[in-house]
Amino acid sequence: MKLKNLLAYFFLGLIATSCIQDEAPNAEADIISCTLPGDVLNQEPVINNDKISLRLRKGTDITRLAPEFTLTPGATISPVSGSVRDFTVAQKYIVTSEDKAWKKEYEVSAIHTGIPSRYHFSDTIPVKDKKGKTIYYNFQEKDLIGNVLNWANANEGFNYTGVQAAATDYPTSPSPNGVVGGCVKLTTKSTGNLGAMLKMYIASGNLFMGSFTLDIGNVLRATKFGVPFTYIPTSFKGYYKYKSGDVFSVQGSPVEGRKDICDIYAVFYETDDNVKNLDGTNVFTSPNLISVARITNAKETDQWTEFNLPFKLLPNKKIDSKKLENGGYNVAIVFSSSIKGDLFEGAVGSTLYIDEVELNYTDQIPN
Repeated sequence: MKLKNLLAYFFLGLIATSCIQDEAPNAEADIISCTLPGDVLNQEPVINNDKISLRLRKGTDITRLAPEFTLTPGATISPVSGSVRDFTVAQKYIVTSEDKAWKKEYEVSAIHTGIPSRYHFSDTIPVKDKKGKTIYYNFQEKDLIGNVLNWANANEGFNYTGVQAAATDYPTSPSPNGVVGGCVKLTTKSTGNLGAMLKMYIASGNLFMGSFTLDIGNVLRATKFGVPFTYIPTSFKGYYKYKSGDVFSVQGSPVEGRKDICDIYAVFYETDDNVKNLDGTNVFTSPNLISVARITNAKETDQWTEFNLPFKLLPNKKIDSKKLENGGYNVAIVFSSSIKGDLFEGAVGSTLYIDEVELNYTDQIPN
């Protein structure tokens, strides 16, 4: 009997057994969602593992905020959900699982400043398991005036597949050999037997502005692209190196004659009541798009190669200056080791290095 079939029977057996037995207390201690009373947010809170960012409208009183949390079933939080706290400094919350065996600390920050515009990929944040072992790394940027950007990636999805890998061997990981200091390394990885069973055959290394929420039923919606930006982006530039993997595959099957390539792009778009973020289903097709910057001549190169990509304004698009000032527009920069990795098309081993990126912008509304 094939290994895939054995695994399928095994997981089905686990499901059947769990349905028969009494349900044990939940061992998870996670914050699922977060809200703030009143119309004070200019973006839905960004949750990245153990950090939550509340991005506020200008003029919001940051000293008296009362975030409310949705937790995994049975879990409790301290201080209690809805407590009024002073967020001039980041606040700590402790979530305790229903079975009382696990605790998880969250750092919740609230800002109504912008984002950094220069990215060095040298500041990493370890994501740890319940025993304190580092599973993988996230990336953060800070500037001299207090702006903070927590980059997002899909390492959580790779971790879900159960593939055993060192933290530095995840799809998105730090590398010491950047243009200046460290850099980010993005690698397309096999997701193993469980990934194949879930029809998630590969995981491309990616890094983007936004958030990632694991969604097995709709992978393309797991990546939420964009953070509020109160200026008009004009271009972004940086350096990359790239090497394609040896065997290109589509949905797990090798395809001769095709070669993988990376993707580097950025989008600027308007938000509204129906569109809070763009995702993998509409990042290039949404009517809310204002401008797009995307590499068109990506190539394999073992030398650091500069890219400088202008934002191209789409036809008949206008920018509302008042809405721009109030955080009604988002920007997202996105990097991927396989251009169609979200569709599970690519080559295992394709590797993209990115370093020293800069976002250029203006406050002048185009005519």
